[in-house]
Amino acid sequence: MDNRLVCQLCRQKFSATTGTQTVLCSNCSTVDSSSHEHGRTSTLFICLKKILCSNCQRPDASGSPSTNYPKHCALDNYGAVGPKRAVLCGVSYKTWKYKLKGTINDVFNMKRFLIQNYKFPEENILMLTEEQTDIRLIPTKVNIENCLKWLVKDCRSGDSLVFYYSGHGLRQPDFNNDELDGFDETICPVDFLKEGMILDNDIYATIVKPLTEGVTLHAIVDACHSGTILDLEHVYDHQNKKWIDNRPPSGARKQTSGGKAYCISACEDDQVAADTSVRNS
Repeated sequence: MDNRLVCQLCRQKFSATTGTQTVLCSNCSTVDSSSHEHGRTSTLFICLKKILCSNCQRPDASGSPSTNYPKHCALDNYGAVGPKRAVLCGVSYKTWKYKLKGTINDVFNMKRFLIQNYKFPEENILMLTEEQTDIRLIPTKVNIENCLKWLVKDCRSGDSLVFYYSGHGLRQPDFNNDELDGFDETICPVDFLKEGMILDNDIYATIVKPLTEGVTLHAIVDACHSGTILDLEHVYDHQNKKWIDNRPPSGARKQTSGGKAYCISACEDDQVAADTSVRNS
């Protein structure tokens, strides 16, 4: 069931699912969490969404590299891939009742953002959506895992890597004493009901731990419960302007191999994020 909400800043009207803890206004990107004591979408994430949505567009047949799927799959590249590469994953769950409407738009906007602002070569960008004709790029669990391995394979000093995910996120009890809150955070591939979710432990092991000196990873995760989805050892509290120790109680090492990893998440581990339209009325 949906509730009709009004933004406290711009007075824009929009809908959000009942029980949603944090809602991002589709008009001005202000966070509305008035009915809950906790919960603020990352300031950096709000700024990023504003940039990405400033000229939102759907893919068309114009031939523009920012609005079409790449003709060549980066998985077929042999040898050195190049210093800039990205994995962009948008899952819409279009055949399920919990489908999302904006995730594929998000992927194309992020692709355009990386190409136009940071000169990422289109041939070094993997886009995973259910619209893909290449079965290797359907956002199943095994495909996402394979693409993440491709992202960090043979990484070297000077490499800039990006992982973007837009889709559902969940969490489940942690039985390894690795989480301060007792829960593992997860992302949900399109086949997660059959094959299972991808845990934060696995994401860390695949794309964070292998980062060698001089390599930088930026992850942007637009999903519920995504605050510590990379299992990084330190989390920045932007409200109190200080770093929080997120090291596992078990003493497990959650570091890179000398590189740097940054993650911008849509919300904290105990929060949910809403699927809204940029031009909602």
